[in-house]
Amino acid sequence: MNFRPCIDVFKAKVVQLIGTSLFGGDERTIIKHFESEYSPAYYAKLFKEDDLKGGHILSLGSGNNDVVIEALSAFSGGMKYGGGVTAENAHVYLDAGATHVIVNSYVFNNGEINYSNLDSLVKSIGKDKLVLDMSCRKRNGEYYIVTNLWEKFTNVRINKQSLLEISGYCDEIIVHGVDSEGRKQGLESDLVKILAEHTPIKTVYAGGISSISDLNLIKELGNEKIDPCIGTALSIYGGNLPYQDVVQWNNLN
Repeated sequence: MNFRPCIDVFKAKVVQLIGTSLFGGDERTIIKHFESEYSPAYYAKLFKEDDLKGGHILSLGSGNNDVVIEALSAFSGGMKYGGGVTAENAHVYLDAGATHVIVNSYVFNNGEINYSNLDSLVKSIGKDKLVLDMSCRKRNGEYYIVTNLWEKFTNVRINKQSLLEISGYCDEIIVHGVDSEGRKQGLESDLVKILAEHTPIKTVYAGGISSISDLNLIKELGNEKIDPCIGTALSIYGGNLPYQDVVQWNNLN
């Protein structure tokens, strides 16, 4: 089990946002917990120094490409990239140093799984360099994959069937519990249980993790298949959870 760091980039700045505040695409409604004076590359170098491999850089909206490429180059072979990835541009980020690309809306669109786009991605870069983003929200008691900055619900539920099917196309799965994202109010343990029970491959969970106790709970529930990702709660992003405590926890686990 490994802690996975993240770098969220909005308007070329490192930020931490409340996930649901992205809905509608109106910048006036976006709620920022944090905006850093440091560049994405600064954080990439920090994670490299602490040997925190397997994290990701996520581009929210446009205008981030230059700083993203700089950050990927700063920790070449250490981070994944997500944001606007297609079969046509995936190689740009891999060539810049990303180990994998993370894909959501290109594959999950019009409410369904776009197998044509998925096949194109696998053919272009290979299954071993692809991470599929199954970030989700709860509706009528079940979790559904959401797309387009987590606003649009698909018809694809998070369950044994979908996890088994998707895992055949990718090296890893990442799931943001969007209803908890950026709120520092604890993880969605029922979602973690579903993932731990049914995912056949390594899966990264993000959303609401705010303490070492939350990390220990994921370790307890995760069947050695779930890796935690923390953003807003970390001290380096303005939160109360000391970054070095998480690094130490990671080294011991």
